[in-house]
Order: sequence, then structure tokens, then C-alpha cells
Amino acid sequence: MSNPAPGAVLRGAVDLSGLRQRSDAPASAPAGDGAPSLVFDVTDATFGAVLELSRTVPVVVDLWAEWCGPCKQLGPVLEKVVTELGGRLVLAKVDVDANPQLAQSFRAQTIPLVVALIAGQPVPLFNGAVPEQQVRDVFAQLLELAAQHGVSGSVPMGDASEDEEADAAPALPPLHQEAFDAIEVGDLDRARAAYEQALVENPRDADARAGLGQVKLLQRAAGLELRAVRERAAAEPLNVAAQLDAADLDLAGGHVDDAFARILDLFAALPGDERTPVRERLLELFGVVGDTDPRVVRARGRLSSLLF
Repeated sequence: MSNPAPGAVLRGAVDLSGLRQRSDAPASAPAGDGAPSLVFDVTDATFGAVLELSRTVPVVVDLWAEWCGPCKQLGPVLEKVVTELGGRLVLAKVDVDANPQLAQSFRAQTIPLVVALIAGQPVPLFNGAVPEQQVRDVFAQLLELAAQHGVSGSVPMGDASEDEEADAAPALPPLHQEAFDAIEVGDLDRARAAYEQALVENPRDADARAGLGQVKLLQRAAGLELRAVRERAAAEPLNVAAQLDAADLDLAGGHVDDAFARILDLFAALPGDERTPVRERLLELFGVVGDTDPRVVRARGRLSSLLF
């Protein structure tokens, strides 16, 4: 496993300031009946909530397909070990055939592919079916790594009442809640409109600005094909649209430094009158990752040196 840097790649394209303020509080994994679940299916449309959940409890992502024999061998092993850990981590299952955007973002060239998320950052675990003991050993390392990054919550499995849960989680502002609800059903246009309206009402709403940037990124990335984008970017190094598309896919796939480096290299190579849209996109992506993230701090420093 490789250590992830703190901070999210994508913070779910939603405002979850309550969770950010309560970083060690437990969160519930998605479940069809509203009850906590340790193992659940996730889709392109609902993955944002999983990214946010990973800020509280480590999330293991199992990319699989119905036709994949090794996937059917590994899946029950993962579920067994996750269940035995009693809520210290959760398992999100992704059918790659039904969710091509996630398969592309995780660069799932072969399956089963198992990746963890800690505070939104991908951590490679293993590829292919592996023995149960290896799964246990890797998950033990994962829990240690998560604790080092302050992700040590768990999914509550007791009988807490709905009233107690409501008291523990402050309500989101109405427009932020509308955006959250829209993303839950895959309606990115409505989520974008809600965040834009929130910014009209309060231009200093940093959470809405970050959420808007994340929704825009998801909208752009949804229409991109990885191989075609990579080939075009390689063939046309000064094509602004091609390089920005590639940067979007870099960021969506967790390759934050690569995304920033690509945009900054393009910015440096362009004449001054062509730099504005490149700079605007870079600043938007800074907001997606988080202004205090060390990768953003480094990239801002390079941008400043190019400007002055």
C-alpha cells in the first residue's frame, strides 16, 4: 500500500460540513432501508457519498463483474472479513459493467481490483483473488494507515434512535441539502443549480464554491473516454481543451499532482493572452482538492512564480 496524502481528491461534490467539523464522529454507510450497512453496492451517481464517508471510516472498494470468476471467489472473502471487523471499515462494491465512470477513474484494466479510500485518497490494495489470510493482513495494515491520517471512526451498529442521529448531525443549509439530494439520484444539473444559487445568496460560501467545482468536474469527466483523451493530449501538447480534459481525468482518478503539473506546464507554455481559461480551471480544481492540501500549496507556489 502507498500512503495517501490527507484531504480529499473529490469530496463527493456535496457540502458535508457537519462531517468535516466532526471528523472523528461515526458515519452510516449507505443502505437501501436507511439502516447502517457494512457491505453495499455503489454507482457512478452515488459514489460521492462514499468519498465523503471515507473521511470518517476507511472504505474498501471492490471492482467486480458478474462474468468474472475470480471476483466471485474474492467477494465473499472480503465480505466475511469486513463483517468480522465490526464497522471499523466498510465495503463498497462496484459493478464495472454498470458503472464505467468508476471503472475508468480507478483504471480497472483487470478485475477483481480492490482499492481503499482514506479521506478521499485511493490506496491500492490488491488485484485478483487472494487468500483470506492475505486479506486480513492487508486490512490490518489499512486500519493502521487510516489511524495515522485521523480516519478512525466506525459505522454504528447499535440501536441508536433516529432522534439521536439527528441531534448528532447538524442540518445542512437548504440549498446544500438540495444539492446533496440531487447528487444522490444522479441529477448533477440540479445540484449545480443549487450550488450556484447558494453562491448568489452568499458569494463567500466556500463550501458551495467547492461543491460547485466538484459537480462541474463530475459533469466534464462523465463524457470523457480515457484512451482517446490521453492520445489527444499526447499529440497536442498546446491544445488547451485536450490538456484540461486530461487534467480532469487525472484529478478524478486521484492523480492530483499529475493534474496540477499538466495544467501548470500548459500555462507556462502559452502566451499571456491565452492563459486566462487555464488559470481559471486550475483555481477551480484547487477548490475541489482543498486550499490547505499540501499539493495545492505547492501548485499555488509554482503558479505565483509563473505569474510574477
